[in-house]
Amino acid sequence: MAFTLPVVQAPAPDRFGQTLRRDRWWAYPAFAAFTLLAAGGYATWAILFGTHNYAPPYLSPFYSPCLGAACPDEFRIASFNTFGLSPAILVMVVIFGFRTTCYYYRKTYYRSMFFDPPACSVGEPWGKGYKGETFFPLILQNFHRYFLYLALVVIAFLWYDTAKAFDFGGRLGVGVGSLLLVVNAVLITGYVFGCHSFRHLIGGSVDCTNCSRFGQARHSAWKKSSWFNAFHGNWAWASLVFVCIADIYVRLCSMGVITDPHLVF
Repeated sequence: MAFTLPVVQAPAPDRFGQTLRRDRWWAYPAFAAFTLLAAGGYATWAILFGTHNYAPPYLSPFYSPCLGAACPDEFRIASFNTFGLSPAILVMVVIFGFRTTCYYYRKTYYRSMFFDPPACSVGEPWGKGYKGETFFPLILQNFHRYFLYLALVVIAFLWYDTAKAFDFGGRLGVGVGSLLLVVNAVLITGYVFGCHSFRHLIGGSVDCTNCSRFGQARHSAWKKSSWFNAFHGNWAWASLVFVCIADIYVRLCSMGVITDPHLVF
């Protein structure tokens, strides 16, 4: 004779913070909020008000591509007038827009900063109505794919500037800064390559790979992108933190606080 256990349905939480959970559900939202605010705050300061963004042959990734008149000649792409602010703000708009509209980051800051909801099975402060992203300003999240196109251009310049980190006055060299900038470029590239919109761009829009042009090649690229996507959260956090580390290293070298160990061949 088979016995079945009765199904117990937990009541839906009806006030902020109410939950039957006994684990530390608040730990991840607290960590996420702290990391986002710390990294975002530092990046904003470094781009808008910071100096010492160049320590030959290293350019801070926050300033790649370099668009200001004060940029070193070997890095300058163009000169823009941004009302007295650093031209790097133009790059910041692209990167900030791409990360903010990213599907992974949406979940992260919706929970950690807007408590919508703070965690699964935990009461939220905004009631039980769900409207999704159909109203302003959340409807702007639909621009994610367009920020992706711009981000791909920025990444191309980032790799170009990273390659220059091995040029020590016309001679091939490698320093700690060179390696840090390579790691930074790899992490940001891995984050972008795992983006859902990128997967759709290179192969997700194809219903029949055998029936379309370059179908097999696109399917292979889509599978590789899917591998990056499986670790999308890891790439997102690592690239966010490490870009700040890379900027700090270049800044300290530029200020003369530390000396970059390097070998020139």
